[in-house]
Amino acid sequence: MVPKTALLNLRHLRVFLEVAKSGGISAAARTVNLSQPAITQAIAKLEAVFQQKLFARGSTGMFLTEAGALLQARADRALAHIRNGCARALKSQMRDGNSKAGSFELLITSTQLRALLLVETSGSFSLAARNLGISQPSLHRAARDLEANSGMQLFNKTRQGIALTDAAKRLAQHTRLAIAEMRHAFEEIDATRGVDSARVVIGALPLARSHILPVAINKLTGKRPSVQVSIADGPYDDLLHGLRHGEIDLMIGALRDPLPVDDIEQHPLFSDRLGIYASPGHPLSCKTSVTLEDLRLFPWVVPRSGSPTRQHFDALFGVSDQFPAEGLVDTGSLVLTRGIVRGSNRLALISRHQMQEDLANERISQIEFDLPGSERKIGMTTRTNWHPTQTLKEFLEILRGLVQKMD
Repeated sequence: MVPKTALLNLRHLRVFLEVAKSGGISAAARTVNLSQPAITQAIAKLEAVFQQKLFARGSTGMFLTEAGALLQARADRALAHIRNGCARALKSQMRDGNSKAGSFELLITSTQLRALLLVETSGSFSLAARNLGISQPSLHRAARDLEANSGMQLFNKTRQGIALTDAAKRLAQHTRLAIAEMRHAFEEIDATRGVDSARVVIGALPLARSHILPVAINKLTGKRPSVQVSIADGPYDDLLHGLRHGEIDLMIGALRDPLPVDDIEQHPLFSDRLGIYASPGHPLSCKTSVTLEDLRLFPWVVPRSGSPTRQHFDALFGVSDQFPAEGLVDTGSLVLTRGIVRGSNRLALISRHQMQEDLANERISQIEFDLPGSERKIGMTTRTNWHPTQTLKEFLEILRGLVQKMD
């Protein structure tokens, strides 16, 4: 679902930015080709939405209030995302003489973009119309107007329903990034009137879930009890998609080398190493010199294919016919892995950071086997040119403080 207020009226945002730039309604009217009453009405509607005055009006012009300055920064970034999305979409379907290239960005409307996103998630015009709260003909018209304004095909009919073209997917990605900016605008402006509406969305990879992330969340919510924290977990690629589309604020966990895409940044927090773990009393737990042949004698529970830990496991045992003889249990769940290891003679390759508590409580034992090259950087992954809110800055400070105590 795309909140109706998430993107606001793009024309109103453009008018607001022009008034902020020119310092007055009359000067802005000449630039945006609107009447002064229309501009006054657009500003009034934005102020009603944010429940804050955006301008201080004086004899020498109009000046941004604190709330207005916050909106200016976020609106600039939101419209830049829309502009980039239009450019990327046009580039993917550029045809000689495409007259829409210069005007597409200014013709596009918030309703059209909401329709685009809802068709993307629902795969249906009828479901998208229901979610947007308008009739199907109105939704269909908005979608077709978007295609007409852009001069591109944005929707394809498939057996499963309606699918977005590559150009539409590029536009949808940047639209979601614009929505993320406006979500932050609401949070920041709410704070100027004493309302804490902050929401933190974290993509949690396995190495962050067991210790550092729970402690950081408890510290943040202890300090800011009204903050909403949403945790997204899942495979790395799914979380990366959410991050790059503005649905996740930041990811925490094992960093990737090389960087998978060029629109993200990685920020190391600490280093971690892999270890081999077994149940207390496992036959290998008392051996001081464990060989690779010893490890092959026992069954294993392993991470899913493609994960860094699984890649290290595969490299450890070489080709498939040298794997341990018994069948592997393949799971991405640390909780399940721990349970299987504790209740069987299976071995597991797990981050040492994740097993600290189990080792301290003697619920699991570590096998003495050197794993050279298993060191990994654990840290945060963010979008390039990401501008965190004050709440997110506080959360990052908490994370860094916890890391310093670990050293």
